[in-house]
Amino acid sequence: MGENMLKIKEAIVVEGRYDQNTLSQLVDTLIIPTQGFGIFKDKEKAAMLRRVAEKRGIIVLTDSDGAGFVIRNHLKGILPPEQVKHAYIPDLFGKEKRKRTPGKEGKLGVEGMRPEVLERALRTAGATILGEAAAAEPKREITKLDLFQDGFSGRPDSAQRREKLLHALNLPQHLTGKALPQVLNTLLTYEEYQELIQTL
Repeated sequence: MGENMLKIKEAIVVEGRYDQNTLSQLVDTLIIPTQGFGIFKDKEKAAMLRRVAEKRGIIVLTDSDGAGFVIRNHLKGILPPEQVKHAYIPDLFGKEKRKRTPGKEGKLGVEGMRPEVLERALRTAGATILGEAAAAEPKREITKLDLFQDGFSGRPDSAQRREKLLHALNLPQHLTGKALPQVLNTLLTYEEYQELIQTL
């Protein structure tokens, strides 16, 4: 790998050491595991996170299950919002190789994500990638209006169309309309979204 490592200015906060191992093969930056809910009681780690956030910023990359959101919300509570970026992984179902049984919600965690999915999540969160010129053009986001205009909401056949779209992207069928644009933006550029809907 070595050469292709993404050098990122911000430190990345993950839940556990397996997430840390996966990520350390992709990015060259400080990766801090919260040890799951351990972060709630660990005042020293909280103080360290605050220092790191102040110095270089932090990207929170937790799993997409309930526990991941509890940890993410706790971090939102203890860190200044302007120093924190949030990266989201898509809901993919399955189990990690090392685990005998899938997690409670059956979703893959950060450790089970392919490098390109993690890279896209970090880029979408606005990670500062060192050595890359900052893109001058803010990227065109996929909006609720796009989804409406493309027939994924507000039409009699919208539910079926949404189902096809979710299926094409291996996404959970119960994703709410509200979460859909955010998740699509994590996975696709606007152009890729346009190409995909041509094929549906």
